[in-house]
Amino acid sequence: MGLSSTFVSAVLVVALVAPLTPRCYGFGLKDLFLPAITDQVKDLWRNGDVDLVDHSCSYSVKPDIQGIELYFIGSVTCPGWTTIRGESNSTLALTSCSVLLCCHTRSKSGFLNCAIKDFIQKALKAGLVTEEEKQNQSRIM
Repeated sequence: MGLSSTFVSAVLVVALVAPLTPRCYGFGLKDLFLPAITDQVKDLWRNGDVDLVDHSCSYSVKPDIQGIELYFIGSVTCPGWTTIRGESNSTLALTSCSVLLCCHTRSKSGFLNCAIKDFIQKALKAGLVTEEEKQNQSRIM
């Protein structure tokens, strides 16, 4: 048997055995941390529906990075009822001392509650809700 036939035999053996061997996968830190980080980042955004004073409304909360600190921006709208938009964000929290005092928080739910309070306060000023409805809504939150 010559050198070329030995080479051909070796190539044939490798070609036949290669599909039967298990695949080897590399494992790195990204494989360990990437799914967890992805889930955490996706969880920073929140959208949904909320019932305000017997009206169906929508809310959204999204992240806001200021420097190296994480805050949130919240908004509430009730499209079938009014064009008023309740808002909350860290800039408003630092510059306004009226309704938005509750915004001295960095949690998603804190900013959502603040956006709801802002919406109700604006609806009260516009004559869409009564003081009693505002108080009832405040007790629910």
